[in-house]
Amino acid sequence: MARVTVEDCIDKVENRFDLVLLAAHRARQVSQGAPITIDRDNDKNPVVALREIADQTLSPGDLKEDLIHSLQKHVEVDEPESEVIDTAEAAEGEEAPEAITFDRMSEEELLAGIEGLVPPEKSDDL
Repeated sequence: MARVTVEDCIDKVENRFDLVLLAAHRARQVSQGAPITIDRDNDKNPVVALREIADQTLSPGDLKEDLIHSLQKHVEVDEPESEVIDTAEAAEGEEAPEAITFDRMSEEELLAGIEGLVPPEKSDDL
């Protein structure tokens, strides 16, 4: 049985640091139950991950995308733009949606509003 070394994988993933990240991510996937694409040959998960990269049974680009996706905390979702219906084009009998407007407030008005707030009453239940 031949041992997988970094030199076997370096022509597939040129940056050694990226190789370590990808192999570690793949080893974690294997330990969580992901199916492996090669024979295990009584190897541990990191060696299996390196052998998969060396044999090109997994694409390094796909592994990198999966790694990035697993590390993301906030995923941007493209929301469709809302359609604005012109009041002149609205059909008779249908009400046109009201336009949402936001009032602008000066700093003085904001401070006056904050000063006018009343603190909540304390209760003895706590």
